[in-house]
Amino acid sequence: MAKRARTLLVWLHVVTSVGWLSQAVALFALLLYGLNTGDVNAFRMARVLDHHVLAFMGAASAFSGMMLSATTPWGYFRHWWVLAKFVITVGQLHVGIFILSDNLEAAANGHVSAWLPVGTACMISAFSFQTWLSVAKPWGRTPWADPKVKLPTASTKAFVLALVIPLADLVIGLYTASPAPFLMLVTVIAYSIRRAARGRNRSSAASGRGTSAGPARRDAAAPGPR
Repeated sequence: MAKRARTLLVWLHVVTSVGWLSQAVALFALLLYGLNTGDVNAFRMARVLDHHVLAFMGAASAFSGMMLSATTPWGYFRHWWVLAKFVITVGQLHVGIFILSDNLEAAANGHVSAWLPVGTACMISAFSFQTWLSVAKPWGRTPWADPKVKLPTASTKAFVLALVIPLADLVIGLYTASPAPFLMLVTVIAYSIRRAARGRNRSSAASGRGTSAGPARRDAAAPGPR
């Protein structure tokens, strides 16, 4: 059951990532058309596309990718390619939410910036690089990866939660007319903190520094059977 749920989460990540990329390409085409023709309606359509479709696709893609890292032995900081995807994704979300969206709003009102298609093209290039990272998985482990510790795959409940939360955020967004990924943000932060704490406990136990129950003394004898 856990394997099937994990497969569904991978499927969700692939679908939303393709959707995010395709919507970014459509956004790029609309921006170029608007700049070449001076048609403000192109920027208004770009704003609608960004607010109602691309925003959710981007949030769901980032959430599902981060949850896949958090619920499997890959982790966030154990492999360079995963860490690179994580950093790029955070950068894309920042650019999309705090830069492109505001500039699209201004363009829809007639204040057009020539940097809009440039930023969108950079986002598309970042997507392409992330796709290569997912396929090639280059560069090996990071210095922070303890080879003695292998994080376990999460339970079925964790994968089901990761599948349900984006749907819940979508329903809330449709009801409130705001695509803010509040539940996804809270879930990925809370689960990642919990996972990191468990990882530290396993690393401490593997290196002989103790467990969550308390630090181990060097001269401590092995506990007898209870």
